[in-house]
Amino acid sequence: MVAPFQLAGNQVEPGQRKILQLALAQLYTQTPLMMPLEVIHGKFPGPVLLICAAIHGDELNGIEIVNQVLARVNPARLKGTLIAVPVVNVFGFINKSRYLPDRRDLNRCFPGSEKGSLGARVAHFFVNNIVNSCTHIIDLHTGAIHRSNLPQIRAKLECETTFSMAESFGAPVILDASIRDGSLRGVAESRDIPVILYEAGEALRFDPVAIKAGTRGILNVMRTLEMLKPSATKVKMNPMIAKSSAWIRAEQDGLLHLTARLGDRVSKGQCLGFISAPLGAETCEVIAPKNGIVIGCLTMPLVNEGDAVCHIASFDAVKQAEMSVERFVDELDIHPQTF
Repeated sequence: MVAPFQLAGNQVEPGQRKILQLALAQLYTQTPLMMPLEVIHGKFPGPVLLICAAIHGDELNGIEIVNQVLARVNPARLKGTLIAVPVVNVFGFINKSRYLPDRRDLNRCFPGSEKGSLGARVAHFFVNNIVNSCTHIIDLHTGAIHRSNLPQIRAKLECETTFSMAESFGAPVILDASIRDGSLRGVAESRDIPVILYEAGEALRFDPVAIKAGTRGILNVMRTLEMLKPSATKVKMNPMIAKSSAWIRAEQDGLLHLTARLGDRVSKGQCLGFISAPLGAETCEVIAPKNGIVIGCLTMPLVNEGDAVCHIASFDAVKQAEMSVERFVDELDIHPQTF
């Protein structure tokens, strides 16, 4: 028999799902601010997987991904427990902002502290009430405002379990990314909890490619963790691991005319667009510094000198990486221009 699952003083029986509202803080009016989440506790033993979104409050794709995953999970057939937190940074979400009211980035505040800044307190609350109850984590993100990302996984691949989760997710690109201080990935790794970070789309926008790929990817990982039965129609994906990545920065101020799109293969020295003055008198080309695949783009045409405009990932086999991206788009049955 599987025991009831305990989370933040709440109990969920085997084979049940329960929506919880955890008291996070108060607004200026002393109105309680709640963190919503849902727990699905299976009838059979297995991992405890956390899927969470909107650590940055303006990153909306992950919220819809969480909702679509929840709609596809039957607690009577689930092995283990799924904890779904669609909005971690409730303050930022209410204000359509990446940050907390104290202008801190929540993903630089972990593990936090009970008596610290607002960011530290929210991080401490999330770690102690939710993260510490998990065995695996999938953290959902998008690009920042006015930047769009090709669906990609970022993870510390030296961990065998983390690598397996990253590979089975099925995104076309995996970045072997170092862990940043104060991030959820950092605090999870310090507790030996394998975690992968999914990046796709743009802040304050729904992207059908990002949402469909993210939903499918989480279900793929759950099958790999044996939380769900294998799919009879599972398609083998061969994601490419990037050996490095770098942003190309604007060489002058002006209007950006970017011709390169997400998923494009580019060659060293190739012109990816140009920056012009408002009257068109002065132009500056955007040149690829190396061979690679475009995995991130600025979507705002107004740029200042030094702004990041195009993110290029490098691979040992660039052509193979391009084919992986093309297969990925074909699998989702969405035209590449959606990017």
